[in-house]
Amino acid sequence: MLTNGYNTYNKMSEIINKTTFKTPSKPISTKVVSSTPGRLRLRVAHSHRQPEKMQCIANALSANSHINRVKTNVAHGSIVINHDGNDGSLEDVLATLKDLGIIFADVTEGNTEAADGVSSAVVDLNQRIKQLTHGAFDLRILFPLGLASLSVRQLLKKGLQLEVIPWYVLAWYAFDSFIKLHGTSQEESTNE
Repeated sequence: MLTNGYNTYNKMSEIINKTTFKTPSKPISTKVVSSTPGRLRLRVAHSHRQPEKMQCIANALSANSHINRVKTNVAHGSIVINHDGNDGSLEDVLATLKDLGIIFADVTEGNTEAADGVSSAVVDLNQRIKQLTHGAFDLRILFPLGLASLSVRQLLKKGLQLEVIPWYVLAWYAFDSFIKLHGTSQEESTNE
């Protein structure tokens, strides 16, 4: 394994000097999303997803003779590295990444990839609904409206059913509404 990938790559120092890429004082946190023979996919932490920074990384990686292609997606923080897949080429790629100041860590910042996927899907759905309704509706309106319509349906079908509501549910609603209403009135008084 190489300790300094620049020694074997003649173009590496030229590209680094051209792009004025310097090893950052703060390491660039990434996560290996997938690693298959000949292909490595990384996810860069949100704090390092600037187009210039990711392009500098891609340019420096492209100078590695074992790397065939580097593709970046700034919006998702993804870097896909296609290398020749020969013995030792992955070590060379990892050494180059290390020389660039890239470390491998958990970059989800408290969220799992599944949670990030669901969150981005909901945001995308919300944007589509806004576009379809020309900004008149979004999920913040439609979701409570849907729940309210289900509650009206249940009311019409089964009646009030006050006798089946447990005491702790009523106590929770009393507490929750007091906190929410009390917090709102304090915020209004501090804003005035």
